[in-house]
Amino acid sequence: METTPSHLGICVADLDRSMRFYCEGLGFEAGDGFDLSSDAAPGLDRALEVDGPVEIRSQYITNGEMRIELIGWRDRVVSGEPSSRRDQPGITHLSFWVADVDAVAAHLADLGGTILATTRTNPGVELVFLADPDGIRVELMQRP
Repeated sequence: METTPSHLGICVADLDRSMRFYCEGLGFEAGDGFDLSSDAAPGLDRALEVDGPVEIRSQYITNGEMRIELIGWRDRVVSGEPSSRRDQPGITHLSFWVADVDAVAAHLADLGGTILATTRTNPGVELVFLADPDGIRVELMQRP
């Protein structure tokens, strides 16, 4: 059975803020975007596993082969907390190779990210973790 990866979805509280963080900070480019509702697409609420009706903005961003769908809710406030440790179930982080860990981390902090200073280390490669504006963990690894 053949499968082909499509994308990774991230729920965001502020779509514009997340677009700046990922596009200006991590080199993603805006792709297709769709305004979707369960009125126009019956069953969307069930697919998203929430009570309907729902209205979202589905905005795709790409960087090379990596494709992310940023999901911005139009009709509700985002709630809950993302994984804050790598020993919790689920997707734990996105990872990127960069030329200078500290410079990129500082730039991402200017765009709403939070540097997790205690993660700055070198277990064979210079690295640091940040939290994006919604708390999603982002790993920066310095190219050797």
